[in-house]
Amino acid sequence: MEVNPPKQEHLLALKVMRLTKPTLFTNIPVTCEEKDLPGDLFNQLMRDDPSTVNGAEVLMLGEMLTLPQNFGNIFLGETFSSYISVHNDSSQVVKDILVKADLQTSSQRLNLSASNAAVAELKPDCCIDDVIHHEVKEIGTHILVCAVSYTTQAGEKMYFRKFFKFQVLKPLDVKTKFYNAESDLSSVTDEVFLEAQIQNMTTSPMFMEKVSLEPSIMYNVTELNSVIQAGECVSTFGSRAYLQPMDTRQYLYCLKPKKEFAEKAGIIKGVTVIGKLDIVWKTNLGERGRLQTSQLQRMAPGYGDVRLSLEAIPDTVNLEEPFHITCKITNCSERTMDLVLEMCNTNSIHWCGISGRQLGKLHPSSSLSLALTLLSSVQGLQSISGLRLTDTFLKRTYEYDDIAQVCVVSSAIKVES
Repeated sequence: MEVNPPKQEHLLALKVMRLTKPTLFTNIPVTCEEKDLPGDLFNQLMRDDPSTVNGAEVLMLGEMLTLPQNFGNIFLGETFSSYISVHNDSSQVVKDILVKADLQTSSQRLNLSASNAAVAELKPDCCIDDVIHHEVKEIGTHILVCAVSYTTQAGEKMYFRKFFKFQVLKPLDVKTKFYNAESDLSSVTDEVFLEAQIQNMTTSPMFMEKVSLEPSIMYNVTELNSVIQAGECVSTFGSRAYLQPMDTRQYLYCLKPKKEFAEKAGIIKGVTVIGKLDIVWKTNLGERGRLQTSQLQRMAPGYGDVRLSLEAIPDTVNLEEPFHITCKITNCSERTMDLVLEMCNTNSIHWCGISGRQLGKLHPSSSLSLALTLLSSVQGLQSISGLRLTDTFLKRTYEYDDIAQVCVVSSAIKVES
């Protein structure tokens, strides 16, 4: 029969404690009406309680601070701080003490020790203290591994370690949406609007210290989260930038391609990097948290080989009277085109002019303006359709319907009797 040897007790003791700020003391008020049996006894006890606020005894929130009673929650973007103490519980001197603290995540292992040098000796009832800090940048399970190695007076090398497991939660839920808009009908460098929806996923209010967009080198950004009132720039969210638990707030930004990139690329195509959001907040007694999103990418709208845009169009036109529009045709391909314009009438909109005329050669990233005349035979909101562009080189036709809408009104003048 095999007997396992008894486990040897270590001469050193390891203690690990998380460092957090205290919280305001909370109590549950117990009160009653004067006609009840206790009378004013409960109310008087609350007034005499030193932890309550004078004049507001029935409020749960007191004016005293209380130390943390548990490990608490750790959220992404916050700074994890821990106090590590190694105490010599024995009656002998211990030599060559080395304390090492590593943080193990799902993707990496980080050394958090302030010093990797060994302490020469540690006398009885003495201790080695260390404080570690780490800004949490990953969600999920984290394991704090604390290892201690030392040498006894007899020259025996000893080693032990302890594991402390905790979860890192997501403090904010960030969702983004992109909106493509043409800032100028004569421009091909379209603006991009970014809407960022930020939701507080914690159980306490947040003070939103900063929510900004750091654009990539291709874009300039304009924040649209403030208004001018009485000559001053005021936030659209008011003077108090608090975000209550589970509340959501929308931030809006306008991005425009820089001139040098727009001129170089003509039209920005494909997937482009917009930038990243930088969010800074404070909770409870000023604990600071920071979160940066990954690089936001936006798929530029596809215009095909040929893009047709409007430079000028009237809002309202008269029935059966000609009106004019100005179109802009841009070659978005990488080849030269020889274009022919065809105009097809619809039931309500009729084109005035010669269909099938040659527009000439159009080089890549080049554009031309085209003035056209139309006439509407039906009142109401009418859609302009029926333009066709044919590339004679490849015998390929591009159809453009529902280009724009105009309001057609009667030109008759009613005379009141």
